[in-house]
Amino acid sequence: MQLKIMPKKKRLSAGRAPLMLFLCQMISALEVPLDPKLLEDLVQPPTITQQSPKDYIIDPRENIVIQCEAKGKPPPSFSWTRNGTHFDIDKDPLVTMKPGSGTLTINIMSEGKAETYEGVYQCTARNERGAAISNNIVIRPSRSPLWTKEKLEPITLRNGQSLVLPCRPPVGLPPPIIFWMDNSFQRLPQSERVSQGLNGDLYFSNVLPEDTREDYICYARFNHTQTIQQKQPISVKVISVDELNDTIAANLSDTEFYGAKSHRQRPPTFLTPDGNTSRKEELRGNVLSLECIAEGLPTPIIYWIKEDGTLPVNRTFYRNFKKTLQIVQVTEADSGNYQCIAKNSLGAIHHTISVTVKAAPYWIIAPQNLVLSPEEDGTLICRANGNPKPRISWLSNGVPIEIAPDDPSRKIDGDTIIFSKVQERSSAVYQCNASNEYGYLLANAFVNVLAEPPRILTSANTLYQVIANRPALLDCAFFGSPLPVIEWFKDAKGSALREDIYVLHENGTLEIPVAQKDSTGTYTCVARNKLGMAKNDVHLEIKDPTRIIKQPEYAVVQRGSTVSFECKVKHDHTLIPTVTWLKDHGELPNDGRFTVDKDYLVVADVNDDDGGTYTCVANTTLDNVSASAVLSVVAPTPTPAPIYDVPNPPFDLELTDQLDRSVQLSWTPGDDNNSPITKFIIEYEDAMHEPGLWHHQAEVPGTQTTAQLKLSPYVNYSFRVMAENNLGRSLPSEASEQYLTKAAEPDKNPTAVEGLGSEPDNLVITWKPLNGFESNGPGLQYKVSWRQKDGDDEWTSVVVANVSKYIVSGTPTFVPYLIKVQALNDAGFAPEPAAVMGHSGEDLPMVAPGNVHVNVVNSTLAEVHWDPVPLKSIRGHLQGYRIYYWKTQSSLTRNRRHIEKKILTFQGSKTHGMLPGLEPFSHYTLNVRVVNGKGEGPASPDKVFNTPEGVPSAPSSLKIVNPTLDSLTLEWEPPSHPNGILTEYTLKYQPINSTHELGPLVDLKIPANKTRWILKNLNISTRYKFYFYAQTAAGSGSQITEEAITTVDEAGILPPDVGAGKAVYPRISKLTTAAAETSANISWEYEGPELVNFYVEYGVAGSKEEWRREIVNGSRSFFGLKGLMPGTAYKVRVGAEGDSGFVSSEDVFETGPAMASRQVDIATQGWFIGLMCAVALLILILLIVCFIRRNKGGKYPVKEKEDAHADPEIQPMKEDDGTFGEYSDAEDHKPLKKGSRTPSDRTVKKEDSDDSLVDYGEGVNGQFNEDGSFIGQYSGKKEKEPAEGNESSEAPSPVNAMNSFV
Repeated sequence: MQLKIMPKKKRLSAGRAPLMLFLCQMISALEVPLDPKLLEDLVQPPTITQQSPKDYIIDPRENIVIQCEAKGKPPPSFSWTRNGTHFDIDKDPLVTMKPGSGTLTINIMSEGKAETYEGVYQCTARNERGAAISNNIVIRPSRSPLWTKEKLEPITLRNGQSLVLPCRPPVGLPPPIIFWMDNSFQRLPQSERVSQGLNGDLYFSNVLPEDTREDYICYARFNHTQTIQQKQPISVKVISVDELNDTIAANLSDTEFYGAKSHRQRPPTFLTPDGNTSRKEELRGNVLSLECIAEGLPTPIIYWIKEDGTLPVNRTFYRNFKKTLQIVQVTEADSGNYQCIAKNSLGAIHHTISVTVKAAPYWIIAPQNLVLSPEEDGTLICRANGNPKPRISWLSNGVPIEIAPDDPSRKIDGDTIIFSKVQERSSAVYQCNASNEYGYLLANAFVNVLAEPPRILTSANTLYQVIANRPALLDCAFFGSPLPVIEWFKDAKGSALREDIYVLHENGTLEIPVAQKDSTGTYTCVARNKLGMAKNDVHLEIKDPTRIIKQPEYAVVQRGSTVSFECKVKHDHTLIPTVTWLKDHGELPNDGRFTVDKDYLVVADVNDDDGGTYTCVANTTLDNVSASAVLSVVAPTPTPAPIYDVPNPPFDLELTDQLDRSVQLSWTPGDDNNSPITKFIIEYEDAMHEPGLWHHQAEVPGTQTTAQLKLSPYVNYSFRVMAENNLGRSLPSEASEQYLTKAAEPDKNPTAVEGLGSEPDNLVITWKPLNGFESNGPGLQYKVSWRQKDGDDEWTSVVVANVSKYIVSGTPTFVPYLIKVQALNDAGFAPEPAAVMGHSGEDLPMVAPGNVHVNVVNSTLAEVHWDPVPLKSIRGHLQGYRIYYWKTQSSLTRNRRHIEKKILTFQGSKTHGMLPGLEPFSHYTLNVRVVNGKGEGPASPDKVFNTPEGVPSAPSSLKIVNPTLDSLTLEWEPPSHPNGILTEYTLKYQPINSTHELGPLVDLKIPANKTRWILKNLNISTRYKFYFYAQTAAGSGSQITEEAITTVDEAGILPPDVGAGKAVYPRISKLTTAAAETSANISWEYEGPELVNFYVEYGVAGSKEEWRREIVNGSRSFFGLKGLMPGTAYKVRVGAEGDSGFVSSEDVFETGPAMASRQVDIATQGWFIGLMCAVALLILILLIVCFIRRNKGGKYPVKEKEDAHADPEIQPMKEDDGTFGEYSDAEDHKPLKKGSRTPSDRTVKKEDSDDSLVDYGEGVNGQFNEDGSFIGQYSGKKEKEPAEGNESSEAPSPVNAMNSFV
């Protein structure tokens, strides 16, 4: 039984109802299958299957055949009525009925007349279950009468006058087809000036001399009798007055001409219809034809408008040079006033036609057959419309229901019959008649009460073979009453199929949309109702697809040569393929030059006719594939080099086979410009959603000029094609016509579905919406569903507009939820989406980590341990643990300072972490907090720990003052970072002779509470080098070095080399470091007479390991150390190689800590660096401008001083001398420190200072920018530097100004 109970196919997914068809009791149109096995014992009321048309016009020269066919069980018997009374066919020898049928044959060819059998016939088919009746069939013979004899006078008229040649054909049945021809049976030419009207008359808007002829003949063709009738010829003569002489013209009276109108130009008037208005009535569904024909000179042009609306698009057509307006499939909405306008250069005229559309009855709901089981309910509905409204009447077995036998299970309610608790005696055939003055509708619908157990009509053990990755359809035709339930099983498994890869159709067919190898097996269809059960096994085999693994290739050969094409096929081993070769989609020429050998086609002695497309087609019983290649034949003799270029654009784009989801596009290729086209690229534009934007649709080989394109619903497509060869791509073709696909339910659901709470009591569901192209139709919305993952709650759903977020309020804190977002539009729902998991909003953790304890590793490093927080108390996603730590006070000083807390974050569930970069000999406090997505939880109780002593840093400064003949006074400042309790200072010094050799080293211990020391008993006028460092219980710190010279008496002589003008003794000073996490930049200043090679030595501070040495490339005064350990203190010093080697004082630096998690540093962000560079550049430009304006027209300051004074040391700086002094900082006004260079008077004056370009702002110390790179090397270096002192007066140069912002 074919049961139409499922409007669409249903896809069954896992976790839902079993794969079964619930054929429950429904009111629907049912058909009993005409299966021979089923019909053997299944009763069914009669059903009319074929009948003659209501208005049956017959050919009187042939026998009359009135059709009436019906089906039913038992086979029905037939009877006829004629003109409302019984037609006894046995009494008329000319009438016979076809055996097993109700079709009548009336033999009028031997004797009798067709007119005798005119009338209204009706057929009745009857069996024990009821009676069905046919329509009233009106029999009328066709007629083709002759034209009446008439004498037609010749027509003479002036040039320019109008003319109507009447046709007036005889009335025939059906009406004839009219056309005008001449004696030679050639159709008379028609135009805007001359045309045939709907009534058959021939209209001339104005005549011309060439219209003169004697054979205007009107013909009437009667199609039923295949005859043509001819009217007498009409003679027309057009006379031009200018051709007649005045005398002849004077003798002619106006009455001898056709009409009396002038041949001069005139405005239009209508030849038909008459008057200013007219009326037209037409029936719904017919073709509405409106006609206006005008005369005038010049020839008028006709226009059409609808006064109260627009003409319907796609249903409006213009005929007969726009003189006839036709609207097909006319509806009531087409009623209204239509206006035709005739216009020429002298004026215009219009005519209004009032159109009324009536309607014969037409179905809204036609009654459908009912198959019911005993005690079931059902309804028959007969609903029709028309203009005027049709009247509905019911018949039962051909008898008006008012006088039909009563049935207690039947109740009539207007256009509906309601059945309740039917019995077998309720079986009958009901007729519904809907009629008005324009016609009637008659429909038969039976009610068949059956009690039948299920039957499966599909043959048992049917074998289905399907190619892999294609759909597989397994049939299960069934019947039963009551309606059976269908279930499918695979390989005799105990439970019905529940996988989501199956689709069950309304007729019981099981579909596997994409069959795979594992789909092979035996499938069982089971049908059940309350009367029994039936089952059937079918078998499915999946085969490998046939593939062409070696395709024929494009070839260019010379005439007379041999070419071969290869086509290698791979197929399923159980299938036998056949390979066929085609040329230009036809058979190969019957020529011995073409040979096929296994996988090859060979063409010998190639000629020009052999060029074309060769196609290899591989066929099996289940599939076929093909591949093509083009053969180009060229002349063997050299030809002029062709011009190669990209192809010309394709043209003549055409859309055919327009379906909902596909369309075929065809085109004509442009010239390939001597380079074969390799492929075509197809693009589309969606004028509805993205006008003007073209997208890639498909690519096809260059030998193909059609493409089957897959389409999406609700898209207004336009297509264009581009050709491509080896030289490039052509311009796009002109766009094709637009094609709007129908709306459909969405094919996909939103992506990126997430559920995250923004507050502790909500769940924010977000998704990426579908774009307009993916919506598949208007009214795009989303069905948002959610439920707790671990609860038993039902899904809660809400439908929202086309947005991307929905907030669920009142949720518990941080609970997992299952979330689904399904797209829908006006056409329906998208496929069921998969559920994703999200969480409601987080709240701050409630519990602090416990059991926090600290293990101090060394003076700068500590390890912290803690117990993890219970997951339930975190109330969110665990981000990690965060340690807050701060130095409360130093163990050395008790004064309170501003407490700066530091933070380290450890990701994930770690329960310990390292605190690097601690200060030695300090008191620290820390606490630990757990962190989730909302923030931090409460802090653990503060934990206090102390770091042990470490080695001190170098003394903050070392000055040598008050030099005398045999003594030097040393002053210093304690280390800025003692890192413990200082126990003592160590001073080491040694003399340096004139050859730069070092003398014996003296070691001196100085109490820790001293900051000044006088060295006595030194050699006169001798340079000494000093090494000075502090000590704690942890060891010695970094040293600071300095050099100084004892003085000589005023009558003495200069030290060696100084008086000779040579450079002072070499030295390395101002050693500075800039450390990062695993690297450090070292810079220094060098003073000496010669270029030397430097080296850098470094090691871990406080360790006894040997110094590690790195050689400096060239004589640079900077170097970068890499590969250092994070959070470690290092000592460093710089030395010179060679016989005169010397070493700088030591410095200590500390690398940065290894961060457990890095926060975003704004100083490393690209936008910030760019902003700072722009600011620095602006300030640099301003400084340069100021410098130029200040010095415009002045002398160079140093040169001015040298000109005025022999000794620049005694000339003080002026505030307005044009130098950069006004831009210097507060340090510029401090007293200059004593230098160690001997002045020209051989004495050292305490108040004097060395002259240096530093005084004038020219000296620039080595500086580092924020990434540690050295930039001081690019600034101006001073010629000489002071021998000692770390502080110098320095005016800010533009470079310094820029560095201050870097």
